[in-house]
Amino acid sequence: MTDSPTILFVLRAPIGGLFRHVVDLSAELEARGYKTGAVADSVTGAEAAETIARLDAALTHGVLLTPMPRLPGSKDMSALSAVAARARAIGAEVIHGHGAKGGLYARLAARRTGAKSVYTPHGGSLHYRWSRPSGMAFLGAERLLMGLTDAFIFESAYGKRAFEAKVGRPSCHTAVVPNGLMPGEFEPCTSVPEAEMADIGFVGELREIKGIDILLESLRELKSESGAPATLVIAGSGPDGDALKALTRSMGLEGRVRFLGRQPAREVFARSRVIAVPSR
Repeated sequence: MTDSPTILFVLRAPIGGLFRHVVDLSAELEARGYKTGAVADSVTGAEAAETIARLDAALTHGVLLTPMPRLPGSKDMSALSAVAARARAIGAEVIHGHGAKGGLYARLAARRTGAKSVYTPHGGSLHYRWSRPSGMAFLGAERLLMGLTDAFIFESAYGKRAFEAKVGRPSCHTAVVPNGLMPGEFEPCTSVPEAEMADIGFVGELREIKGIDILLESLRELKSESGAPATLVIAGSGPDGDALKALTRSMGLEGRVRFLGRQPAREVFARSRVIAVPSR
């Protein structure tokens, strides 16, 4: 392997914290002389077209979008073939998978191409339990794939502990590398008019596991400092967006909740008095 190997990142959904992690990591590697590229899901990728376009221009080998199913199925084979073909085309020496599906493709593609495989879990399979059939399938797959992994990079000590508790302790090299913040993110947020402020803000992927329904249920009982019903802004996109909007209407909260779609986190921070981080 060369001193500055060519690296191919593989991820399914280019949204949320996982995508932010890949964007930051690839940018810093490029700045240090590494040549990088990425492969992601073409369907989910449409939600982040602007960010993907910037990333495509920033990476030496750009971004390839190809269909990647969320759940296991026959279409995984074509996605795997696309990842392996891309790795060969750019001469990838390292294939770094992010998330359960990205990790699956990365390790199997590395096996096909002779590249080294690196895996960073981001929750994914770790949300499942061994006591359920789905958990046995996903966690069992994680355990089998450990033997095809050259290195694990965990985004937090908590993530490493969770993986070891549910899947097992890797026998290969492991490291914990927390994602950081850019210098500009420490600058004060631009203030917004009081009339545009919300009492509570949420930023993240719109998925059941995030517990946004719990936040909506709590909102029904909350009041602002003035005694008026508290308001909420929700920024993000995801598979449960329509269901959450329907839930908001069924609770009679449509006058107190605004769905902003994908927004820079700093803009949501600026217009929220409090940031809520619900979870299941």
